[in-house]
Formats: sequence, C-alpha cells, structure tokens
Amino acid sequence: MGWRYQVPFLVALGLRVIVPDMLGYGQTSAPESAEEYTMKKMTAHIAAVIKANTDAPVILGGHDWGGAFVWRMAMYYPELVAAVFSFCVPYTPPSAVLVAAEELVRRVPTFRYQLILASGAVEAAVGTAPAKVAAFLHGNFGGTTPEGEMVFTPEHGVHADRLDRVRASPLVGADMVRHYAAEYCRSGLRGPCNWYRTRELNGRDELPIAADYARFRFGVPAMIVMAEKDIVLVPSLADGQEKYFSAGLKKEVVPDASHWVLVEKPDEANRHLGDFIASVLAGGVKPS
Repeated sequence: MGWRYQVPFLVALGLRVIVPDMLGYGQTSAPESAEEYTMKKMTAHIAAVIKANTDAPVILGGHDWGGAFVWRMAMYYPELVAAVFSFCVPYTPPSAVLVAAEELVRRVPTFRYQLILASGAVEAAVGTAPAKVAAFLHGNFGGTTPEGEMVFTPEHGVHADRLDRVRASPLVGADMVRHYAAEYCRSGLRGPCNWYRTRELNGRDELPIAADYARFRFGVPAMIVMAEKDIVLVPSLADGQEKYFSAGLKKEVVPDASHWVLVEKPDEANRHLGDFIASVLAGGVKPS
C-alpha cells in the first residue's frame, strides 16, 4: 500500500519500476499452506520475475515483510541485485539455532502480536465482509475508537472487538481503503497472516547454511531507513548493522514517523530513496 507515493517518484528518476504483490496479497494466488510463503520459495519466485523482465541486476527495496524479504533476496541471489534497501526492517543473519515464535516473544514482548496473527483468530474475526475488512485496514493504519482505543497494539495484536467502532485512518483515505478492502476480500487475511507462520519454517530452511553464511557480507550498496516512532521495529534495532555490509551501509531515521512511514512521510522517504539511488547510479549502475 505504501508504495503509492514512491512509484511516481522512482519513475521520474528514469527507473523502470516493478512492484510485485507479496504472496497472499492483492491478486496473487494466496495459497492456504504457510509452507508456500517461506523466504526460500519466495526468493525463487521473485528471482524468476526479475529474470523475466531484465538481464541487468536490479535495485531492490521493501518495507515490513518486504523489507525482511529483500535482505534474503540479496543474500541468496547476489548476481541479480545491484543495490538493496529496506524500510523499518534490519538484516538478521541465518541462525544456527532454531528459535520458535514463542521464544522470540519471550525475548521481545512487543512481538507478541505475531503470535496472534499466526493463531488464526484474526482472519476468523475479520472474514471477507467488505465492511469488516475496511475496518481492519482503518485500524491497522492508525484508526481508533471514539474513546481513543487502538485497534492494533503490539502486545495484543488486533482487538477484534473494536472493529465495529473504529474511525477512519488518519494516514490513508477512504478511496484507498475501499480499493484495498476489495483486494483483501478476494481471499481474506489467510495469506497475509501466513507470513507470520513461517518463522520456524524459515529457520529450518536456514539451519544447514547458517555456518556458511556466518561471515556473509553484502557486497552491494545498501540502505536501512527506520521510523522514529515505530513502536515495534524501533530504530535501535539497526544499531551495529554496518558489520554486515562490505560495500557500505546508508542508515537513516525519519523523525516523527510511525511504522507506516511510506504513507505518513512520503517526502522524507522519497528524499532518502533519491539520495541512495543517485549514489548507486553514480557508482556505475544504469537504469534499465
């Protein structure tokens, strides 16, 4: 949803822009099985998309799950990536130890919402009724009840009992919400929630390669942009990231921005994108 404000800007820079939906969203096939959403499978899918569209390596970027994904894409398919950037999600190396979602939440309590989203409760509560899906979207993007209650909180996830009272999002307009509600209604929230069911699946996929990637460093230009007021993916998570990037890492924090920085602060986000892409192109990468 957030890239609405960035695509015209990127096109104006002379770039050919491809914005594929993450599996489970929009008009994708949205399979039921969480095993189809692993990083191993998804990077293979996007590798095929890149190869079908260009013979040149691409500048790859993402936000949230897309942000987590682009690091794996650049790690698994370095020959396809000329530069990489992520909004709100730092890189984490493959782990030699399997960490269950429950253990992650024990270490980082603000990640408890991931357990709720993986449980099946949210898609059951929201269903595919357009009004309910629209209420979920309004709440997800900062809409509150008349009493000022949030629909989404990190410690609880989605408060389904507040959906019937949620007011309009302060970040996205009614037309945009109607459009995305119609897209979500195609297959409900099963697909998006499946991403939260992949932690152990991804961990098992990477156990055999963890030792090989223990000293892995990205050899292409990279950027991480954090949001000052992201209450889950706090800016301090990017501390020390430089050690993973042999070609340099540009780190930025957008002031007074929530997790939805791309729609909340598009001018600031585009400025960081423009500066980063200009530096990449000055280094010899040509837009297709």
